[in-house]
Amino acid sequence: MPEQLPDGGAIAPTGAGGAMDLATSEGSTLEKTPGGPEGTGPSKPRSLWSDAWHDLRRNPVFILSGLVILFLVFISLWPGAIATQNPLNCNLANSQEGSRPGHPFGFDGQGCDVYTRTVYGARTSVSVGVCATLGVALLGSVLGGLAGFFGGVWDAILSRITDIFFAIPVVLGGLVLLSVVTTNTIWPVIGFMVLLGWPQLSRIARGSVITAKQNDYVQAARALGASNTRMLLRHITPNAVAPVIVVATIALGTYIALEATLSYLGVGLKPPTVSWGIDISTASQYIRNAPHMLLWPAGALAITVLAFITLGDAIRDALDPKLR
Repeated sequence: MPEQLPDGGAIAPTGAGGAMDLATSEGSTLEKTPGGPEGTGPSKPRSLWSDAWHDLRRNPVFILSGLVILFLVFISLWPGAIATQNPLNCNLANSQEGSRPGHPFGFDGQGCDVYTRTVYGARTSVSVGVCATLGVALLGSVLGGLAGFFGGVWDAILSRITDIFFAIPVVLGGLVLLSVVTTNTIWPVIGFMVLLGWPQLSRIARGSVITAKQNDYVQAARALGASNTRMLLRHITPNAVAPVIVVATIALGTYIALEATLSYLGVGLKPPTVSWGIDISTASQYIRNAPHMLLWPAGALAITVLAFITLGDAIRDALDPKLR
């Protein structure tokens, strides 16, 4: 018979001859059931992702930055929904003029509508950022994850290769590599970002996989005869991908800023492509006479980068078990 405790709990004998506090052990697994009193039934334990989503839904920073990003995605896909004019339709008679009805942001040096160009510039910047982030995350995660899982000579070779890439200054590398590109498409810029961006994600993925493969459930799967592929896909990847997602989200805003920087320096995107970096570069020549030409594309760029960085910070806080 279980022995009664003063607080109403009970001590039950265990198979090992010890004792277990039922009041404590049961209370730690019981949760308030909707429509009933607390402790009326067991609750299903939440996973890391469901627990993170539970926290993110109550984080105002995540909600605000998410709404900004959704708006940017919307105008990137359908810019004509809020800008009815052609961004390449310019009239020199309107050069450097301020705002007027129908043209709230004024005109640039070529007489183009700044509002329309700012809206259409979001498509280029978001496209470059998303494609570069996907490429970096895919390449870096695969190489880093495999190196961390198998280790040995491949891990050593990858570590030395990443050291070489880390030694290359990003902006200087862009000036050298993109100066020979003559095409006006976004793909050379995306390729350059993937080429110099994957080592960072590779280091993150490698460290995360090394940590995950040392857990008991991975060792148990290995002892039961699970193949390397099954352990990677079923046991290690779901528990090692969180840091990669956090870093990739923050890096997305960085890649958007990098595209604008390279376009400003004249080696990134080139006219007639509509880009915030190109517009900022053009407006810098008229900053004293027409500051509105610089204010709006630069402000849109700053808000976009800030939104992705704060989103990544919120996701990092939600996925970090040390902050719980």
